[in-house]
Amino acid sequence: MAEFLTGLKRTHYCGELRAHDIGSEVVVCGWTQRQRDLGQLIFIDLRDRTGIVQLAFDDKTAKEVFEKAFTVRSEFVLAAKGIVRERSSKNKEIPTGDIEIEVKELRILSESETTPFEIIDNCPTAELTRLKYRYLDLRRPELQKNMIFRHKVAKVTRDFFDENGFIELETPMLIKSTPEGARDFLVPSRIHKGSFYALPQSPQMYKQLCMVAGFDRYMQIARCFRDEDLRADRQPEFTQIDLEMSFVDMEDILDLGERYIKRLFTDVMDVDIPTPFPRYTYNEVMERYGSDKPDIRFEMEIFNISDAVANTEFAVFKNALAAGGSVRGITAKNAVKTYTRKEIDKMTEFVRGMGAKGLAWIRWTDDGISSSFAKFMKEDEMAAILDRSGAEKGDVIMIVADADTNLVLSTLGAVRIECAKRLDLIGKGYNFLWVVKFPFFEFDKESGEWIAMHHPFTSPTDDCMDKLDGNKGEVYAKAYDMVLNGTELSSGSIRITNPELQKKMFSMLGLSDEEAYTKFGFLMDAFKFGAPPHGGMGIGLDRLVMQMLGAPTLRDVVLFPKVQNASEPMTNAPADVDPQQLTDLGIGVLQND
Repeated sequence: MAEFLTGLKRTHYCGELRAHDIGSEVVVCGWTQRQRDLGQLIFIDLRDRTGIVQLAFDDKTAKEVFEKAFTVRSEFVLAAKGIVRERSSKNKEIPTGDIEIEVKELRILSESETTPFEIIDNCPTAELTRLKYRYLDLRRPELQKNMIFRHKVAKVTRDFFDENGFIELETPMLIKSTPEGARDFLVPSRIHKGSFYALPQSPQMYKQLCMVAGFDRYMQIARCFRDEDLRADRQPEFTQIDLEMSFVDMEDILDLGERYIKRLFTDVMDVDIPTPFPRYTYNEVMERYGSDKPDIRFEMEIFNISDAVANTEFAVFKNALAAGGSVRGITAKNAVKTYTRKEIDKMTEFVRGMGAKGLAWIRWTDDGISSSFAKFMKEDEMAAILDRSGAEKGDVIMIVADADTNLVLSTLGAVRIECAKRLDLIGKGYNFLWVVKFPFFEFDKESGEWIAMHHPFTSPTDDCMDKLDGNKGEVYAKAYDMVLNGTELSSGSIRITNPELQKKMFSMLGLSDEEAYTKFGFLMDAFKFGAPPHGGMGIGLDRLVMQMLGAPTLRDVVLFPKVQNASEPMTNAPADVDPQQLTDLGIGVLQND
């Protein structure tokens, strides 16, 4: 039967006790990691969020206390009072391994059924089962450390921005649905039947209104929501370190971002991050790495052989170039043993899955050079490819050709990452960089229209102002992304505050004056009343913590995460609701056949 805690208040956490506490009377509380009955001796490993301490029961222990210890099982909740003493058999594996507690009083505060999996690090139980019992999964020390680490990141974040003159403000969670690049989560209104709120994809427009309101330095650790397909670094709800500043330019914001990261890593991890971060333009990272969020912990840059094979008769290359495309490749160093013909066939299927037509290759073994296309090439053309690739004996060259150069680059960017993983080329450490000068527009093949790459309030660069009536592909934005080890941590921009320029950009995006006002009228109206120049960024807190810890997925750093189909196994959300609730909201649900 469970007992009460009355009169027995905790004095120490389990993991805090050390040799200097020997002789002290202490009270500890926690969960039973395990109980070991050795006949005349009983040991209980008691666990809380700080660690484990050993409770000892022997021939000096009162009979009723010893008998109670005999009944304890895993995950029972206990309170124990006793004297800290030196352990006769020390355990160097845990920080408290030099001491134990000679228990004088023991209370069983709560009993536990046998848990569906053992509460240990590196638990072999399937993740779906652990997520169904997430409250048990969170008892595991590695996850508890992750959540405590996340708390420290949030605390240092608030301290840093407070010290730099920022005011933490809370923006609404129920807002108007506006296009921001992803699907909104909609919330029906009971009072205004047939109308809907949206959960914010970001506080974007509200933080800009904070600038109009005169709060020249805003920050918020904000909850954001996007109805997107999930992946390892994406959840439908996420946390963003959101900030906006008035009377600044891009250099001010990038400097602040670097100083924040440097302070964060120093205070939380005692790691010194070199600044300033390297900067690359969007076009540069796409040409060199095939990604706008490149991992630069290894080389393997993309090379262009379009000019070297300009006169080739090899149909794959010839047709791609004739259609205005390109021929490019990467060189995997010392890869011939890893990338056999069979493995290259697998890589070919991989690139076809990305939309490419295939993969041309060259393997340079001890027996010489073999290639999927050598018989179609002139000797000087093959020599030019080898020269451009920088290949040597033992290397493998992989080449993609297509009429769509963007497809060529993105495909090789993915191949580059796959090769680096297989060849174990990805080093340790934290390699930050900035990507700047993004295109303002990107062409959406599905709709056949030009859309904003960031959002429509991003300012074009000064040198593009006279190109706004020309080719949309030549217009660049005052936009910037912070990238860490191949992960986009933040995105930001300098905003448009000139009403006429904003009207022009809406028009270029295909929005009529009426459509633009319907969607963004409240912001456009605000800019009529003295909007200061401003800009900002949002830093993904979940992704940042994930990268700092080296966690494989966001689920390891989010308290109650969703799984691949955006459901939560523990509560079975989303779920049906009472029909009366739908009636109150004026909503009918279509039944699937």
